[in-house]
Amino acid sequence: MWRSWLMWTAWPAFLAACLLEAGVFALVDPQDLGGPGAALGLSRLGVYTLAFFVFWIVAMASGGLTLLLSRASDVSGRTGR
Repeated sequence: MWRSWLMWTAWPAFLAACLLEAGVFALVDPQDLGGPGAALGLSRLGVYTLAFFVFWIVAMASGGLTLLLSRASDVSGRTGR
């Protein structure tokens, strides 16, 4: 059961992280930010990598929470309609 939940959240989250990464860094140059990447001494590629994993984790948390809440409503007999 947990394996299927992981795939139901990880794969769509991976695709969402790819789209977010492309969208954000098409408009923003990491060297111009001067934020956490600069404080950590990360290169441009390091900022891209770190941001991708942050995007992926946030998207997986969102998908996992959605699955958890949908399962809770199925158990309680409420469909939300």
